[in-house]
Amino acid sequence: MSELANESSAQRFESVFSGTAEGTWVAPGRVNLIGEHTDYNDGFVLPFAIPQRTEVAAARLPEHSWEAWSALNGETVRFTEDDLTPGGVPGWGAYVASVVWALRERGYDAPGARLAITSDVPLGAGLSSSASLESAVLGALVDLGRLDVPVEERPAIAQLGENKYVGMPSGILDQSASIRCREGHALFLDCRSLAVEHIPFDLASAGLAILVINSNAPHQLVDGEYAARRASCEAAAAALGVPALRDVSLDGLDDALARLDDDVLRRRTRHIVTENDRVLRTVELLRAGDVRGIGPLMTASHASMRDDFEITVEQVDLAVSAALEAGAFGARMTGGGFGGCVLALVETSAADEVRSAVEKAYAARAFTPPATFVATAAPGAHRL
Repeated sequence: MSELANESSAQRFESVFSGTAEGTWVAPGRVNLIGEHTDYNDGFVLPFAIPQRTEVAAARLPEHSWEAWSALNGETVRFTEDDLTPGGVPGWGAYVASVVWALRERGYDAPGARLAITSDVPLGAGLSSSASLESAVLGALVDLGRLDVPVEERPAIAQLGENKYVGMPSGILDQSASIRCREGHALFLDCRSLAVEHIPFDLASAGLAILVINSNAPHQLVDGEYAARRASCEAAAAALGVPALRDVSLDGLDDALARLDDDVLRRRTRHIVTENDRVLRTVELLRAGDVRGIGPLMTASHASMRDDFEITVEQVDLAVSAALEAGAFGARMTGGGFGGCVLALVETSAADEVRSAVEKAYAARAFTPPATFVATAAPGAHRL
């Protein structure tokens, strides 16, 4: 998915399938304010939904077969029950099939359906285009099939499909944000208990904005780097005798690091433990209404991702440093890493100045120009 078509997904459904959609379901992309790679370590995250979203217009089919059309390339993918084994549907269609597969794995009879998909969530930018697609498809199938699937259960179903059908070992952050976020709020999620708290995130009243800077560096996760980070975290937890790195306290960090005999595992552990602490401190500041105060925590998070978790790239680091030099209160990469986007907390009146500074820094290094937008906290998945 890339640019949302001028026509709605419902209009596209009519022209592609020569019929009328029964409804339209939407789910947003997300940015993660803070808390990177903590989700699969049973830790804490603080994402918020963005206005860019995936739309799915859909109608039920009488048999258990599925047809999905994408505005990205004009392709229609068709699959049946026989294809519902991991790897059975390739390419972008795997994300659609993964939702059907995961519903069935959880004991729900996913109905056959036709789906027309449009989106303006940028691909490969670390803004969870895949989770927004999964979440919109999930909403459509649940409603079309009149399935009694609690909202609280839906992120885990979408995650199951992405993990086991697509083969991406992601945590539950992205799907939770796309499905459970509220407008004007950040989603404070405990990834172990799945308890959520909606934290007011009213930047405009504080005269602030989050500038999202798409580094336009290639963003590739399934090729092994993300999985390698997860494996190293699991190895560190096993060596320390804890269920997950979430169980290592900040006070106990030095002792834990001394017990690890591998420097890579020490650095990965230090990032996760300190990042969890940064999420908790950020939540405390936002509860107190001190939005500006979260800036240094954002910047410290980026340094930890760069030095301890080693998931940033040159373009991302340059965007952070240029934004800070131009007056941003804080800046950090968001998403799984190895490309993607940077968040900069700025005065609303200074957003253009920061944007210009980053563009000049990129031009000086002959990098592909970055794309930018100001993000506001949008609502989660719903039916239009």
